[in-house]
Amino acid sequence: MQGLAAQLNECTSSFASCQFRDAIIYLMPSMLLAALINFLAKRYSVFLLFRLAGTICHEAAHFTVGFLTGAEPRSFSIIPRRSGTSWQLGSVMLTNIRWYNAAPAALAPMLIILIPALVAFWRTRSGLNFEALDIALAFVLAPQFLSCMPSIADWKIALHSWPYLAFAAAFWWLWHTVNR
Repeated sequence: MQGLAAQLNECTSSFASCQFRDAIIYLMPSMLLAALINFLAKRYSVFLLFRLAGTICHEAAHFTVGFLTGAEPRSFSIIPRRSGTSWQLGSVMLTNIRWYNAAPAALAPMLIILIPALVAFWRTRSGLNFEALDIALAFVLAPQFLSCMPSIADWKIALHSWPYLAFAAAFWWLWHTVNR
């Protein structure tokens, strides 16, 4: 933990030597590519293919966390379907949604942001150097930025976990009462 604190202090005192800065700079081409893919996919459905890697990770996150929390995933699909004027890129059916597993299973795609972060720290561990491999990685990481946000349907499912808010409020109250 002291190593992280020292690195953060180094970042604030000397931003030029910070690996966090290098990782953010490394991810910028992927973020710009994600914006371009998103723009083009809204206009031309053929560009939805560039979102496939992100869709796989998004649905796999639902499936894996749903399995681990007892939400009992029953189906997994990454075949895009027309849904009104938009596309549904994939789906996972969970058959045992309860208050304790709804939020973790529904919000699991938020964990996907760790993929680009870990790749960026791996690729910048010895400084910021772009190679041919990084072009391919930018195309793999860009869809991850597009798929790490839960959908509106995911947020609605997560609301089934409202008792977590009661536990969090009780813990906060207890913590502040004991530490006075």
